[in-house]
Amino acid sequence: MNEVSLSLHGGDRDVDDCWNRIGIRGDKSCAKLIEHVHCRNCEVYAAAATRLLDRYSLSQEHVALYDQTKDTQQQATQSLIVFRLGDEWLALATRTLVEVSPLAPIHSLPHQRSRALLGVANVRGALVPCVSLSELLGLDAGTATRSGRVVPRLLILAAQGGNVLAPVDEVLGIHAFDEQQVLEASASQSGQSAAGGKFTRGVLLWQQRSVRLLDEDLLLHAVMRSLT
Repeated sequence: MNEVSLSLHGGDRDVDDCWNRIGIRGDKSCAKLIEHVHCRNCEVYAAAATRLLDRYSLSQEHVALYDQTKDTQQQATQSLIVFRLGDEWLALATRTLVEVSPLAPIHSLPHQRSRALLGVANVRGALVPCVSLSELLGLDAGTATRSGRVVPRLLILAAQGGNVLAPVDEVLGIHAFDEQQVLEASASQSGQSAAGGKFTRGVLLWQQRSVRLLDEDLLLHAVMRSLT
């Protein structure tokens, strides 16, 4: 995970992924390595990252945002992933989640497009943009102290243009919540103000915690806007 081994997909295949052939993960014959030491410091790498973000921007212009078919049947439970950002516990529908991954080095980009865009990270050879949910939600870093071993993670989320990464301070896992409880929490939130603002569907009382239920459609829309 600490080495560059990027793979380009779809319309990006016309980009020469030299880092996999003659760079750090190739035969290391690239003359630029003398100057840059590592591929992630090279302008070719930065240009590929910019091209990836341009692909997300193009998808925003031509594809309807995160179109998903709503299940017409009432479900007994709703699957949510519960995680922490600073002092806040939050929950997000697992249909937006691809996987939970260990932390990976995040490389900033020149001329960052927004404060929420942290940069890009290498996940199993693929270059993936990384965003700050704390910035999007307007949450403070927090000073909560936790007992035991707490391991920060990366959430890999399925957005319209492709996967995006979001670092979180702690993940409690995927849990089944009573559907009626979720509906009641969403109804009680209507017209009220809360941390996370318009991204909050409601507040769930769960395992002696107040867990903010996020609106996945609005959140992913904001994520996509931060990449364009």
